[in-house]
Amino acid sequence: MPIHTSPNYWILETRHSAYAFGLNKSNLLSHCYWGKRLPFVKDYPAPFEPSGWASTDGYDHFIPEEYPGYAGTKYTDPTLKVTFADGVRDVVLSLVDFKTGGSPQPELALRFKDSAYPLQLTLHYRIHEEYDLIERWVTLENLGTESISVERAFSAKWTFPHGNGYSLTHMYGRHIDEFNMQREILTPGLKVIESRRIIPSHRAVPWFTVEREASENHGDVFFGTLAWSGNFKITAEVTEYASTRLSIGLNDWDFAWQLKPNEPLVTPSAISGYTPNGFGDASRIFHDYVRNELLPHGKVLHKILYNSWEATLFNVDETSQANLAEIAANMGVELFVMDDGWFHNRNWDNAGLGDWFPDAKKFPNGLGGLIKRVNDLGMDFGLWVEPEMVNPDSDLYRAHPDWVIHFPTRARTEARNQLILNMARVDVQDYIITTLDKILSENNIAFIKWDMNRPASEPGWQDAPGDPRELWVRYVYGLYRVWGELRRRHPNVIWQSCASGGGRPDFGILQFADQVWVSDNTEATKRLSIQEGFSQFMPAITMEAWVTDWGKETVPLEFRFHVSMCGSLGVGGNLLEWNQAERQMGADCIELYKSIRHIIQFGDQYRLIAPQKNNYSAVQYISKDKSEGVLFVFRTLIPDPFRFPVIHLRGLDPEALYSIEGFDQPRSGLAWMEAGVRVELKNLQSKVIRITRLTQS
Repeated sequence: MPIHTSPNYWILETRHSAYAFGLNKSNLLSHCYWGKRLPFVKDYPAPFEPSGWASTDGYDHFIPEEYPGYAGTKYTDPTLKVTFADGVRDVVLSLVDFKTGGSPQPELALRFKDSAYPLQLTLHYRIHEEYDLIERWVTLENLGTESISVERAFSAKWTFPHGNGYSLTHMYGRHIDEFNMQREILTPGLKVIESRRIIPSHRAVPWFTVEREASENHGDVFFGTLAWSGNFKITAEVTEYASTRLSIGLNDWDFAWQLKPNEPLVTPSAISGYTPNGFGDASRIFHDYVRNELLPHGKVLHKILYNSWEATLFNVDETSQANLAEIAANMGVELFVMDDGWFHNRNWDNAGLGDWFPDAKKFPNGLGGLIKRVNDLGMDFGLWVEPEMVNPDSDLYRAHPDWVIHFPTRARTEARNQLILNMARVDVQDYIITTLDKILSENNIAFIKWDMNRPASEPGWQDAPGDPRELWVRYVYGLYRVWGELRRRHPNVIWQSCASGGGRPDFGILQFADQVWVSDNTEATKRLSIQEGFSQFMPAITMEAWVTDWGKETVPLEFRFHVSMCGSLGVGGNLLEWNQAERQMGADCIELYKSIRHIIQFGDQYRLIAPQKNNYSAVQYISKDKSEGVLFVFRTLIPDPFRFPVIHLRGLDPEALYSIEGFDQPRSGLAWMEAGVRVELKNLQSKVIRITRLTQS
């Protein structure tokens, strides 16, 4: 049974791990255990009771509370902060009851009420037993008549086994340099990671690991993420008494929420897990969870696409796109995507956004003719859109200048000549749904690349139903409503989340999108490290990766293809300028990818040699039944002489025989994993090596 309950103690068990908490003698909900699953219920420790404390701290300060509100003599980072109508600014919660349920994932809900005010809080836990994951979120309800101001409402606080020496790994970056991993020792105090841009942003990712001396393949790793596509905050705290804790949830910067009667606030889900088998196993757990539980089309192989942006920029019309489509089809491409420039008055980036109908000069007969030509070539058709944005030079803005995020007394800052539509407004949501539904209903469109190219500024909302600072959250709610409704009306369309590259990569958007555009940086040697970071929590099937002309003067086309083949392969170079030999190389690589993509997209990924630390790197994919795999090896720029490292394969059946392409003698899986292989490469050379399990007589 995954949930063990008693009147004052609760144990959540997955296949291999367990999480426990209970009420201590002062009726504070205290975290008790997180780690390997133990044999017996009585094995789990009792709630913590401090043996003594100083008057400068107070009893409450010592308790590793499961969800501490700001109150009393506790001075650690709280998860909840509210102000009541009479000005009281703390919260004192007592457990009312709890219930279990949920199917197919078991759930536990603990209901609390404030001792003096009509505030009700419910802590929710959902167990993803197969994945060793626990999902947490919070519901806040106002049972009275006057509004309650919510100033912080995190989704979860995770407490780690007592002691010092923990390290936090998180990701940072910027546009065209996303997903850089930073590992740092946690010291007493508070470490904050956050986004303030209305999207998770390129500079921070709602993901973390906490561990002590773990490696890729060994050691205890606690890991987690927030399923949210907007501003978030992670706070990692080490107290003066060596208690290490991490909170994750909605960012409370510039945030307030008027909690009204009968209008509950539900926080986004925090999803976390524990593994004793290192960072790699943590990644593979998330990969399986995303593919099996989140993606709308998680069991469908992603098609190889061509995107026309680099070839034509804004100069699109039926003839130019059809010419590119014919070349792409001859190379084996399966999906042709027309990028920016197709809609009304869109000749540059200073006009047109918001007017989502075909430009009459470029497409006098609509998109149907081009789509038919693409379909006749045996390819699906896809389209680029950026519905959250509007150009001041557009029919939409001239009709509805009040629809954008703005302060009426301030200049409206334009970035990329565009403003942000207020997706928190229902009329804006309805407009986008109606407009895109018309395009999708009238045309045979199989793929949408949804872009979002600027962060928020002047975050005003004059007609807000509550506090205007609710914008940061209601915007994301609106985005989800739009995506959800369009997905409901057009369930077979594949959607891709793009935000100037990797600005919105999160488990929230993957409820609607099957892919993420990882970075606008398509230079292959840099992409290796970007893709390594992305793989920490996202599977290869979600990683759209283009082969482009960036770096073509120095980086061979085959190398560029091999890098992109590590995810969901796409092509974005100007095919009009590719010679016949390059097109043939592309066709050969596409044919190879088609033969191995089921392993890459659906199999287990092993990071063997990390490109963020080395100029010689290797990554391996193995099918779930361990019958076939593929090894990618890359060398960038290393001065000779260079001693090639041994590559230790992973994930093989140790007792089975495997043949490795390029090596004459079959060996056991254990031998390939322990003794390894050496693959020699020249600078800017790469190899794709097939792994095959042999049938034994």
